[in-house]
Amino acid sequence: MRCHRSYLAAAAAATATFLLAVLLHTPLAAGEDEPPPWVLCAPYPPSGNYSKNGTYQANLDLLSTTLPKNTSSSPAMYATGTVGDVPYKVYGLALCRGDANASACESCVAAALRDAPRRCPLVKDVLVFYDLCQLRYSNRDFFLDDDYFVTTYTLQRSRRVGAAAAASFDAAVAVLVNATADYAAADSSRRYGTGEEEGVDGDSDRPKMYALAQCTPDKTPEVCRTCLSTVIGQLPKEFSGRTGGGMFGVWCNFRYEVFPFFSGRPLLQLPAFVETPPPPPSPSATSGEKTKNRIGAVLAIVMCTIAAVLLMVVACFCCWKRIKRRPEEQTFLSYSVSSDDIQSFDSLILDLPTIRVATDDFADTKMIGQGGFGMVYKGVLPDGQEIAVKRLCQSSRQGIGELKSELILVAKLYHKNLVRLIGVCLEQQEKILVYEYMPNRSLDIVLFDTDKNRELDWGKRFKIINGIARGLQYLHEDSQLKIVHRDLKASNVLLDFDYSPKISDFGLAKIFGGDQSEDVTNRIAGTYGYMAPEYAMRGNYSIKSDVFSFGVLVLEIITGRRNTGSYDSGQDVDLLNLVWEHWTRGNVVELIDPSLGDHPPIEQMLKCIHIGLLCVQKKPASRPTISSVNIMLSSNTVRLPSLSRPAFCIQEVSASDGSNPYSERYARPRHSGYSDNSTVVSSNDLSITELVPR
Repeated sequence: MRCHRSYLAAAAAATATFLLAVLLHTPLAAGEDEPPPWVLCAPYPPSGNYSKNGTYQANLDLLSTTLPKNTSSSPAMYATGTVGDVPYKVYGLALCRGDANASACESCVAAALRDAPRRCPLVKDVLVFYDLCQLRYSNRDFFLDDDYFVTTYTLQRSRRVGAAAAASFDAAVAVLVNATADYAAADSSRRYGTGEEEGVDGDSDRPKMYALAQCTPDKTPEVCRTCLSTVIGQLPKEFSGRTGGGMFGVWCNFRYEVFPFFSGRPLLQLPAFVETPPPPPSPSATSGEKTKNRIGAVLAIVMCTIAAVLLMVVACFCCWKRIKRRPEEQTFLSYSVSSDDIQSFDSLILDLPTIRVATDDFADTKMIGQGGFGMVYKGVLPDGQEIAVKRLCQSSRQGIGELKSELILVAKLYHKNLVRLIGVCLEQQEKILVYEYMPNRSLDIVLFDTDKNRELDWGKRFKIINGIARGLQYLHEDSQLKIVHRDLKASNVLLDFDYSPKISDFGLAKIFGGDQSEDVTNRIAGTYGYMAPEYAMRGNYSIKSDVFSFGVLVLEIITGRRNTGSYDSGQDVDLLNLVWEHWTRGNVVELIDPSLGDHPPIEQMLKCIHIGLLCVQKKPASRPTISSVNIMLSSNTVRLPSLSRPAFCIQEVSASDGSNPYSERYARPRHSGYSDNSTVVSSNDLSITELVPR
């Protein structure tokens, strides 16, 4: 038995999902075939110990009274819970195996909660696996990590099949385990699957085999299958020739054995795996036949050589035509700084005919947005996936360099609060980006519409604020890269079917080195109204610049007003100063969006306004980090810092590119006076892509 810590590092895939890589392997002092429970104390990162009979232990005891029942009463046998406040807050997760009944599930989780503190005395972060359930509790919010790392425990059976049969046995295991994983990912209710594969009669090294795969049910099919692909990818390295084993992770797990280890009939049944036999050798030929065969062989070689030369000529001609026809793609590749980037780009390429079919050849009826960058169309891929197709016009100022930045960045990032890029097409002078489709489009479309904003009750708005903050924390602190977005605004926050937010548009994002905290540019790119003053005036940007933009967003979400105003009007009428004036007078409640109704949670709203004002302080050092913001949002006891007057925002009306996939300038029906030349210009919805700083 060995313990593995596996970190999910996002990377490009053909469907724009992320790839997960096992980076660190730490053997545990245990033998093979160790019976459960399998326990990991402080899996990652080291969280320290709690005091005996202290507040953390009391909160853990409270979690123990609710989590077993909540897990067993859930249809998916899965539950999460939190107790207490930072720094003594306890986060918990429990998942029971799909074949467990409610009583066995509750007993297993309760046993895990009793056993874990004994096996890991006073350790704040513990992960434990039983046959029928798994448990994790921690002092840190590990739910934020679920998109990019997983901690696993590896079980290896000591018995092996014969050396001669190992390759065939391993191939049979791989077929069964992958088919079971496919079944589990497609199971919409439980993300659970079991499988059985027939053995080969009379062959003791090819017995009947059984497999199980499971993800936490909150995962999408794509995330579930990608997580399983990562752990299943350890089969050749960890399980070669072994008659059983498995990898048990926080978010997904698999196991296979040569005996039935789960209850009930397998959900998937496969026939015996049969390797394709090599072709039989040709019978011996007579001497006369050998002579004929020799002549035939010479002729065959000559003909093959001629055919190969012709094929090379045709291939060179096709390559020359392709280079002439697709200069944009060649230009794009010239921007790449590494072979990994080129490989990432290649894996994202979609062909133009597929996109034309998906959008009915860019039909007007499929158009859902328009702007200076071009048009956005809704489409459906052959597999049924809905997509948003951003077709850049020839005059768009988003060039190949910015396209490259967006593609490479988004391909290497994965988080539930970041929009997913599916592909790119650079054929026949086209520059097309394909994103996952967001049915509720962008935040500005709903928030600033007097009719649609009623869809955003306070629960949805608070969820949006939290989601944006978590997405930013991933960019700033938790991803393998340290990224400043530089263009966070309402039109770059997209909303899925249940109004969960996803940050979009990484064309202007910048990557920081490990020790880098700020940088200076002489090319300011962003959106007035959301840009921090030090960036707008001097070109200085940092993660605190994004925090400023986040603060503006928070105040917009609560008030339902755009951050608009004119610098030369002589009046402080921008939203930040308007909120500040009402805050100091004690009547800021008057600015809360009236569409929220008569009885909104005022205390929670006031806390969010306080946080928003903290984020828009003039000095970057006075603004909190986004991780501190997340703590403030989730805690009812953290004391918020005092405030000073926010920075004054320069506002100008200037037409520009608007490079997000869902622009506010959505297509109007032609019967209502739609004109191809008309656009709605908003001072803080347009991205300023060229400006010389003062």
